[in-house]
Amino acid sequence: MPSAGASLFLIALIAVLAPLLAGFVPRRLLPEVVLLLVFGMIVGPNVLGWAVDGSEVDLLRQLGLGMLFLLAGFEIDVSEITGRGGRRAVVTWLISLTAAFAAVLLLGRSGAVSAEIAVAIALTSTALGTLLPILKDSGLQSSALGRTVINHGAIGELGPVIAMAILLGSRGDIESIVILGLFVLAAIAVGFVPLALRREGSKLLAVIRRGSDTTAQTTVRLTVLLLITLTAIATVFGLDIILGAFAAGFILRRVMPTGDEQLEVKLGGLAFGFLIPVFFVTSGMSIDVSAVIAAPGVLVAFLALLVLVRGLPVFFATRWDAQSEFSTREQVRVALYATTGLPLIVAVTGVAVDSGQMSTASASILVAAGAITVLVLPMIATLLAGDTGASRSRRRPQEPGS
Repeated sequence: MPSAGASLFLIALIAVLAPLLAGFVPRRLLPEVVLLLVFGMIVGPNVLGWAVDGSEVDLLRQLGLGMLFLLAGFEIDVSEITGRGGRRAVVTWLISLTAAFAAVLLLGRSGAVSAEIAVAIALTSTALGTLLPILKDSGLQSSALGRTVINHGAIGELGPVIAMAILLGSRGDIESIVILGLFVLAAIAVGFVPLALRREGSKLLAVIRRGSDTTAQTTVRLTVLLLITLTAIATVFGLDIILGAFAAGFILRRVMPTGDEQLEVKLGGLAFGFLIPVFFVTSGMSIDVSAVIAAPGVLVAFLALLVLVRGLPVFFATRWDAQSEFSTREQVRVALYATTGLPLIVAVTGVAVDSGQMSTASASILVAAGAITVLVLPMIATLLAGDTGASRSRRRPQEPGS
């Protein structure tokens, strides 16, 4: 069996090779996250067996997942998601969830699908954390199209996380809601601490600011402490760490409503330079290739369900609300981005497998479907853009509250 050191070496090597190889593909059509997944799958225990996901690697994997969702939560503008665009995204996600439950219950009766609740939640997810680098690299993050994707992505991550906490736990629904409420109260209490630290004139704030540019790196350390505190609290309450990481991102945005470019650069270096690649490579390592190859029809069915359950409602929501703003091609692009999913699919299937509700083979097929959406859908969205379409989206003025 490979040692933890050998596994970490291969993970680090893949983390370096993936962006270099992706950089040779014109127009960034191949996201590096896909290469991270594919190479992880190849070196993992289900193919070559050169790397294993032991306890040491798993700790880094969990930190990578946490950083991914912290950054996703930090990118969310609360005023944006509470405005018209955010409310539209909530309604759209609820429609997706209803359609997902209807679809999997029908398939469940035929015996084609097990763990219906987990599958339904996975079908409604949007990988905002995965999409953010793609949107940034393509210059779409601040465009009207990019903000619409972020709205749907924010709800497409937050909604499934809450659904997981309520519907996938071993507790009853009422008890799960109470536990979730207690976690929210605990997160709010934790959130008051960094707000208090930012009180102008405070000597402690002055020390923190002075240390942010020294070897102390106080702001980065405080952010990591915030992440670990919230994920630990989530674990104590029996909730997934994603919820804690997302809450940490929300709190960080509350503390710095206008952002902090210096801190964002440092966090990006820590997250995308080290921890997040570990998460994606190890996610690829967990895919059972033989199970995926043995059931190609199931894989295609899952992909079709993702498009129908998540993409179609987003397309119509964008079309009905913004006919004068987006062309049909741009509405399709928003729907394709919103259908891109992976981290939450990994999280949902992991919870279902741990609880005995889902087999490892079924989880592998779902994760493979999520990986394909990351590979194919943003690529198609980029091809649909064209230079003029992307430029037009970047030039549009921002609508307040949209």
